[in-house]
Amino acid sequence: MRLLVLAMLVVFTGCTNIPLQTRPKVPATGQPLKTVAELGALPDATAKSKAAFAEASKVLTHARCVNCHPPDDSPRQRELHEPHDPPVARGLGGFGSPNMYCPTCHQLENVEGTQLPGAPNWHLAPIEMAWLGKTPAQICNQLKDPARNGGKSLEKIVDHVTNDKLVGWGWAPGGEREPAPGTQKVFGELMAAWAENGAVCEEESR
Repeated sequence: MRLLVLAMLVVFTGCTNIPLQTRPKVPATGQPLKTVAELGALPDATAKSKAAFAEASKVLTHARCVNCHPPDDSPRQRELHEPHDPPVARGLGGFGSPNMYCPTCHQLENVEGTQLPGAPNWHLAPIEMAWLGKTPAQICNQLKDPARNGGKSLEKIVDHVTNDKLVGWGWAPGGEREPAPGTQKVFGELMAAWAENGAVCEEESR
């Protein structure tokens, strides 16, 4: 019984060991994101697809997204991609290690008084889907590759980014975190336009 109480105390301390923000406040709303209509008239499907993804990449490369898509086993936080405090590991399925399971601290919604973010199914993206440090072109090609996108079709990817509540947290992150650009609806429409027009990616510059 004493060991159980001690274990619970360790977990509780870990959850509350997240300091209140002392950094300068960030904007209450995210940066703008053009709608598909606002991209204007484009000559062909290739141009439409590239333009839509270029705009959507403002979300895909934003801290609210890439912090949960790291290339290693450590999630990041805040705008400068700082290591998670307290230190945690990816663990099985991206849900953390047994002694620091992600949903132990991250509940179904934000806990504003402690700056703890929360959303359903809180976990890291698979390491094959790492975006932190990658260019939009690299992310674009990754999203098209079933071996690196969780085995999803383009249709499932569009559905995921449009409707998933954990993805949606990026636009309502709470605290003093900057939301992702635009809205989840506009982002989903841009991704749909990218896919419907051929899912074209820009070539990597050499």
